[in-house]
Amino acid sequence: MTETNNYGYLRKVLATGATVFGLSALFLLFAPALFNELLGFTSTAELEWAMRMIAITLVALCGNMLSVSLKGKDSAVLFSARVMALSASALGTLTLLTPVAALTWFDYAYAAIGFGFSFAYIVGLVRIPTASPQAPSR
Repeated sequence: MTETNNYGYLRKVLATGATVFGLSALFLLFAPALFNELLGFTSTAELEWAMRMIAITLVALCGNMLSVSLKGKDSAVLFSARVMALSASALGTLTLLTPVAALTWFDYAYAAIGFGFSFAYIVGLVRIPTASPQAPSR
């Protein structure tokens, strides 16, 4: 795989992540009570409001990820992939730490999605030889 293809891979992961975050944002915006219940929470008006606020931030993140994947320089793709590798792993970890009596199938599935994206970013990052010492081409 060439260096250009490796950036192409990361661009695809970013675009796919943008799609998943976009769908999650819609879910949180229009059905926060169901999302809360799937996580094992007892839904309240306050928690549903908070989930809708998170949805709006996910829309912003989705747009940023899509923008970088489609129009960003290689250096922006590299930076975003590094941030998202850490963030996706943190999302998976925090999902497994959901403060409920027992985790649900949805908790495990959501955590797996986070860890899966983190792995996908790491795979792309380790394939780019210029990721450490040199700045990527612009």
